[in-house]
This record gives sequence, structure tokens and C-alpha cells, in this order.
Amino acid sequence: MLNLSVLLDNSAKVYPSKAAFTFMEHSLSYAQVNNAACRVANGLRAKGIQPGDKVALSCFNLPAFPIIYYGILKAGAVVVPLSVLLKKDEIEYHLTNSDAKAYFCYRGTPKLPMDQMGYAAFTNVPACEHFFMIMATLEMPSSIEGTETLGSLMNGQSTVFETYQSSGDDTAVIIYTSGTTGRPKGAELTHSNLLLNAILSADLMSAQPEDTLLLVLPLFHIFGMTVMMNAGIYRGCSHILCARFDAEMVFDTMQKHQVTVFAGVPTMYWALLNYTDPKFDYQKIAGNLKICLSGGASLPVNVIENFEKRFGIAILEGYGMSEGSPVVTFNQLAIGRKAGSIGTPAWGIEVKLINAEGTEVPVGEKGELLYRGHNVMKGYYKNPAETAKVLENGWLHSGDIALKDADGFYYIVDRTKDMIIRGGFNVYPREIEEVMIKHEAVSLVAVIGIPCEEMGEEIKACVVLKEGRTITDIELISWTKERVASYKYPRHIEFLQALPMSATGKILKKELRK
Repeated sequence: MLNLSVLLDNSAKVYPSKAAFTFMEHSLSYAQVNNAACRVANGLRAKGIQPGDKVALSCFNLPAFPIIYYGILKAGAVVVPLSVLLKKDEIEYHLTNSDAKAYFCYRGTPKLPMDQMGYAAFTNVPACEHFFMIMATLEMPSSIEGTETLGSLMNGQSTVFETYQSSGDDTAVIIYTSGTTGRPKGAELTHSNLLLNAILSADLMSAQPEDTLLLVLPLFHIFGMTVMMNAGIYRGCSHILCARFDAEMVFDTMQKHQVTVFAGVPTMYWALLNYTDPKFDYQKIAGNLKICLSGGASLPVNVIENFEKRFGIAILEGYGMSEGSPVVTFNQLAIGRKAGSIGTPAWGIEVKLINAEGTEVPVGEKGELLYRGHNVMKGYYKNPAETAKVLENGWLHSGDIALKDADGFYYIVDRTKDMIIRGGFNVYPREIEEVMIKHEAVSLVAVIGIPCEEMGEEIKACVVLKEGRTITDIELISWTKERVASYKYPRHIEFLQALPMSATGKILKKELRK
């Protein structure tokens, strides 16, 4: 018998009065968060939600997120976290595909009226029986006639709840992949998957009860959910919630709350590196930081080196995916670290690289990364065909191309789907991006393949220049041509003010291809 909510239950017993979550200077203790989660569980049970039912959740990084998340788990139901950036039709698809019986949706803002889009989607899904609006404060009344709020659900409910004794193999969370190809697929993650990943994440970053974690990664994303929220709760850490990423706000929060652990995606580190304001004591901020983590996409070595040069703190990069709960490999403190590497396999996880024929490749050669272990998902919800494509004899095919060095460290070369085949030669965009970002005028770059009648595919670089810098496309092409093989340099360059990004800060190459 195992329920992931044991993470919160235990820390509420050990650290009842300790601040668990702080948002906008208001803190909730572990006991308060646990009591509120019990009220949610009781409320859901009173509404007829049964163990195994799916409950969707759209919410920014607010105290309501962990309260609802653990309340759903306590009731034995399955959490279906949804991105706050989804539009009406997308929400409708997720509610329908996941068989959601209830939906918690944050009210939103005038620019992002989540309640209107969410409620409109909900009304088109008859099987989804309950809609609960998450207001700015728990007890606020509803703004949509006929709907309930999180506060009304919790009203009058007991702060004691007998947690449903689920099995470790039961589904705890269905998290939807980004849908790079086709419609998003729901990865079923078990209580055991997520519990073990939370424990190993806490160990990998050496989290201690006295640590303060900055939660700016969206909690509806597997990275923020497992590596920061679940791992931090497991260790009894304090968490500072940020509803959105902003470099100034992050530095201000770090300085004010003496943050010791920060995790971000590459574009966040790029933004922090390029932000300067004399009002911040960067030396003091860096002095408080114990560890910085990066994941979600490959972090350019140039950004790693410049960040460490400026702040004097190493960034530990790891690798994972939703289907892996998420951690697969990490630059582990006990083993060592190599800049540009995703590290070595985490505890209990095996990794291998294979070629197109399915044969394992030797050290130094590129191959698709496969992994197996306690972190591998049950499969894609209601999608056995797609599950069979990625799961074979317990090994999950990641779709990522990697290589391993003689010391056992792995390096991501690129995504299989991002690889460009130009005139019969394989070109890996990340390799070209690593070169181009070193140019003094280049701030950010994404390389994609575009259709070409002669070559099959041609190479195009989408470039954001540093403020105040100028360079022509011909000059940048010539500069790059001198540094890479003749078949690798971009023949086309487009200068942009910004690159399209997901809610987690990942560059959306599929949007650039459009």
C-alpha cells in the first residue's frame, strides 16, 4: 500500500509549524497545508469522487496548487495537471481524453481569463461533472453563476481525512506530453514512480530541511512538480512560490528570502545571465545559493561557463522526460560533474544507446538513448499503440540522440525529430547552436531544418541579437562557416526579437518551422 501524499503527511507531523509555502509574503505551515489538503479530499469525497477518478487542475504556482494536488491524492483520485496557457479547445481535449470527473481552474487575469476558457471547455464535456474555480483567496465567492469555488468545496469540511491506501502501481498523475508530433499523450505515472523520483531528486541536490527552494518552474510541469515540490516536501524544506518567471523578480526573491536552491530551464539561466541591476547584491545572492539545477532542454556550454564566471556557482545539469517521472540522469555530486553533460544514470535507472538496427553502440558513438527502471511510466493513457512504440521489454525509447564518454558521462546531441538530413548527411541542430551562441552579437539561437528541393532539407538559424548589437546574415553565415563542416553551416538566417517558448521556457521549434 502506497500513496504519494505520504510526503506531505510525514513532513506535517515532523515539521508542523514550519513554513511550507510562501507566496506574496504570506506563508502556510506544513500543518496548515496538510489540513487544507484533507478538507479538499473530504470535499471531493462528498461530491462523489471515487478512488481512480481523474481530477484536472489548471493553476499557477500558488499555495492552492499543492493543497489541491495532495487533496486529490489523499482521496485516491488521479491528478491531471494542465498548462495554464491552454486555450478552450485544448482544455476540452485534455478533459475528454483523460476522462476527468472534476476540474479545478484558476480564475486567471483579464489578459488570461482562464475561468472563462476553462468553464466553456468544461460545459462541452458532459462526463466532467464538477467545476471548481480557484480564487485569489480560498474563501472568495464564485464569479461565474452556478459554479463552485475551491473555498466552497472546503467549507465545513474536516481537517482530518483517512488517506486512501492505494497500491504503488496505481496511477497517481497523468501528465500530458508537449505533443511535438500529433495530439498530446497522457503519461500515466504511478505512486511508486513519483515517490522514488522525489526521494532521489532530494538526494541528488542534497536537500536539507533548512533549505529554501525557489519554485518558479511551473508546478503543472513534471520538472517543477517532482524535482522541486515533491522532493522539497519530502525533505521538509521551505518553498517560495513565484507565479511566473521574471529575472528581476527572481533576483529580488532570492535576495529577500535567502534562497539556497534554484532550478530552471536554459532560457531562464540565459535571462538571469543577461540581467543586471545595481540594487541587487549578486555576491550575497550567490553566497546563499547552495545549488542550481537545469533541465528541460540542453543548456549551452557557453551559458554554463558565463553564468558560473559571473555568479561563482556551478549549474548541475540533468536529463529527464515526463515518461520518466522525470529524472533519468544527473551530474551527481558524489560522482562528479562535466559541463555540457547530462551526467550519469540516477539511482535504480539503467541507460543504453542503440543504433537504427537496435544494436548497442560503443563509447563515443551516437545512438538513441533508452532507459529502464523504477521511473518508467505505466504507459500512455488509453493509447496502447503509442505505448508500444516507445516501450519495449521495459526499455523506454526516448527519441533523443546521445553519446557516452569513457568516464560514463552522457551527452545529448539532439532530438531524433529535430535532426536535419541535408544531402544525406545528418546535422544535429544543437551542435550548430553551441557554435553560433559564442558569437559576441548573438544572444539566443535556434536551428531548424526547412524543406529544400535540392538537398531534402536546408539549415536555417533563427537568431536573437544582444541589445545594441548588429550583424548581417551574410556576416554571421560566413563566421559560422569557418567553424563547422561545410555541410553543417546555416544557409538561411532570420533575425527575431524573441523566440517562441512554452510555459516552461522551452523553445518551440515546431512554431519556428511553421
